[in-house]
Amino acid sequence: MKDRKMSIRISESDLQKIHHKADKANLSLTEYVTKVCLGKQIFVINGLDEIIRQQKAIGKNINQIATLCNMGKVICFNLAELTNQYAEMNKLLTDLLDRKRWS
Repeated sequence: MKDRKMSIRISESDLQKIHHKADKANLSLTEYVTKVCLGKQIFVINGLDEIIRQQKAIGKNINQIATLCNMGKVICFNLAELTNQYAEMNKLLTDLLDRKRWS
């Protein structure tokens, strides 16, 4: 709970730089300054939201195809390769996020 206020004196140029960095990190000024002061890493991966959205959509499509195959409504080809590629892509994304978060 944020129940304390902190005031500091800072030059106009430094304040503008901090505001710019907070905006670039998609954080409020309070969130940005708090994370920086506590030594937490801040990283931004542009386009990651879109990649994750597409990965979810692909996963849903794979599940729908598998369901239709199991119901006998469509004749399925081997989904193992597609599923393995999907799992590999998810692992790469997870590794990227873990590396950026903890490196």
